[in-house]
Amino acid sequence: MNDEKDTIAAISTPLGEGGIGIIRISGEDSFRIADEIFQPKKNIKTSEMKPRTMYLGNIIDPESGEVIDEVLLVKYKAPYTYTREDMVEINSHGGFVVQNRILEIVLNRGARVAEPGEFTKRAFLNGRIDLSQAEAVIDIIRAKTDRALKIALNQLKGGLSNWIREVRQEILRILAHIEANIDFPEDDIPGIDPKTITVEIKSLRAKLDDILKKAKAGKIMREGLSTVILGRPNVGKSSLLNSLLREKRAIVTEIPGTTRDIIEEYINIKGIPIKIVDTAGIRETLDAVEKIGVERALETLENADMVLLMFDASEELKKEDREIMELVKDKFVIVVINKVDLPVKLNIEEVVSAFPGKPVIRISALQEKGIEELREAIYRVVTEELGPVDEGVMITRARHSQAIRNAIEALKRAESALEKEIPMEVVAMEVREALDFLGEITGDAVGEDVVKAIFENFCIGK
Repeated sequence: MNDEKDTIAAISTPLGEGGIGIIRISGEDSFRIADEIFQPKKNIKTSEMKPRTMYLGNIIDPESGEVIDEVLLVKYKAPYTYTREDMVEINSHGGFVVQNRILEIVLNRGARVAEPGEFTKRAFLNGRIDLSQAEAVIDIIRAKTDRALKIALNQLKGGLSNWIREVRQEILRILAHIEANIDFPEDDIPGIDPKTITVEIKSLRAKLDDILKKAKAGKIMREGLSTVILGRPNVGKSSLLNSLLREKRAIVTEIPGTTRDIIEEYINIKGIPIKIVDTAGIRETLDAVEKIGVERALETLENADMVLLMFDASEELKKEDREIMELVKDKFVIVVINKVDLPVKLNIEEVVSAFPGKPVIRISALQEKGIEELREAIYRVVTEELGPVDEGVMITRARHSQAIRNAIEALKRAESALEKEIPMEVVAMEVREALDFLGEITGDAVGEDVVKAIFENFCIGK
């Protein structure tokens, strides 16, 4: 089992060819390892090098004396580091072989390979950041748009953490008042007014309810809105994908059934990440491969947040069209009428009446007409559904949402106990539960299994 006091090392830049690659070392043996493998060009010992200053030199294999690479090395002295431990970063050339060779030498001198996210985990365990800030690190890495990046940066700066701590302080004040009256009933402490406590708890619940309303928007800003392009074969789904992406990502032919598999890409619509999914045309088929594609399209539909339902304006409604209309009747739909550059044979009124109140956009995917109107419609319906997507305090993870829901339920139980005049010990227990549930978000009250699960999702070297 790995020890949290071990010195750890990993390659922190993506593997492959590049200008530079960074090998990161953290732990109490970092400086010793650097002394043993780094030979500065200046006439200076590694132990005498100033922290936060880059030094040019060579990485040497101590066993053979072989020069491995010319590098820049930086030392960072605890506690003023990312992990609050002594750290070393070796900036080597970015080749796969050279980075792995340097890492191998570092490991041979006593370090071990870092687990996924272990550098950030140590930052959390050593008190540099809390758990929600640690999660923001991976959100920054995976941000799909500038707007999503701003939300993640705000969380890294402590926006969510500070908000949670303020609410917890209010809960703690109420709890302290209740427990003081329980523990010292004879002392000169103002008595508890159940009505006042109830009002204060209701106010706290309202705050938690308000931030919970942003949870769906926060999740979409982090993961993207899953949007599936659906329709029968040859209505122009792949052409639409290419137009939205502004590149030829999907193969387009006049042969129905060309798209056999799921194609996923992200597009940025005014800062909202949209995960757009092109699917196989839905129809009955004897082709075994196409049949699998149709099945995958239907599976994708189940999990989609929004559907771009496509029709061919140059043809009358077919059986497949009507079957698909029935499939998506309860979904969040934008109707897209394609091929309006051709003579119109589609009964558009029938389509519109089947989706009352839903946007209907007329386009020519091939000629890229109406695409900007479609992008505007997507943005409009998303923001109407989610409410304003701002860069303030937002809930971005299911874990956070569940913790807040649990806290709200605990406060509801406390209210109920007050109304029924149940002993104050029960009220105190429920209020404390609410306090602990919110502590799970920042890591002030969280199990080791949760911490482990969070950092397992990180990349190695971060």
